[in-house]
Amino acid sequence: MFDGQTIEFWSEGEQVSVRDAFGRILVAQAAVRKDWMLLDADVAGGTGAKPLVQAHPDRVVQFGIAEQNMMAAAGGMADTGIIPVVSTFAAFGCMRAHEQFRTAIAYPGRNVKLCCSHHGIDVGPDGATAQMFEDLATMRAIPGVTVISPADANEFMLAFKAILDHDGPVYMRIGRSATPVVYSGNHDFRIGKAHRLREGKDVSIIATGVMVARALEAADTLAKEGISARVVNMATIKPIDAAEVIACATETGGIVTAEDHNVYGGLGSAVAECTAQNVPAKMKFVSIQDRFGKSGEHDELPALFGIAADDVAAACRYLVG
Repeated sequence: MFDGQTIEFWSEGEQVSVRDAFGRILVAQAAVRKDWMLLDADVAGGTGAKPLVQAHPDRVVQFGIAEQNMMAAAGGMADTGIIPVVSTFAAFGCMRAHEQFRTAIAYPGRNVKLCCSHHGIDVGPDGATAQMFEDLATMRAIPGVTVISPADANEFMLAFKAILDHDGPVYMRIGRSATPVVYSGNHDFRIGKAHRLREGKDVSIIATGVMVARALEAADTLAKEGISARVVNMATIKPIDAAEVIACATETGGIVTAEDHNVYGGLGSAVAECTAQNVPAKMKFVSIQDRFGKSGEHDELPALFGIAADDVAAACRYLVG
């Protein structure tokens, strides 16, 4: 049971797009909660929100290609007691409408949830202009904004309910391409809490989003070589779980961060800020190395950009060595 409903979760190991989870949880939550509305910028098919548009068109406000107007309207709507769930591509929600999100939503602390798809190289063939590598950095820098990057489709559905229950502005990523399901529907998702998926004593891998499954794969490879790698899912980038970061630094000595995001300003930066202020730790950053994207298949691009499971394993070997 989930929020009084029987929700169909996916089985661990299945390949599922997080945007499929977005559509499923929108429809499920529309049946039990009347206090929110979806705001769409004519991209419901791309973000995964189309099932809600079809099942509950009265719960959707269509703005067309006018993201700045949509974001400003969300701020006003929040003052009426309705929770706006704003959905678009990350390049438009985090860049084009950044000023409106900052000023009309974050500055007054309005209760708006921004859920964006098309980030990182997970976008695949849509190419560089749609592959948003900077969203965690830009949204993490705005005061008072909670930033979340779920590991898989099941965690996304649990996180969506959590952000509706949370009071305040939230930015959450929606994955586009099919990725392995890591969690069952019984996963205890909590905003601001990391989840340790695997114990290890030689090195810690702190991963987020699609990189969690790759971190687990890397840990399996390392185990065969006699290297014990801890794997931590840091789904909440802000506020970061400082206690878990400190534990990883003190108990394993070295930390590898893994993210489908630019090396500057994302998970790696957040973890480094935490260790710098609390406990020294050797670190390696598995991330996009300050470059723009490239069109290609989502399962081919990770190796090209240095964020495949093999790259995570190599970073761990470097720290252990």
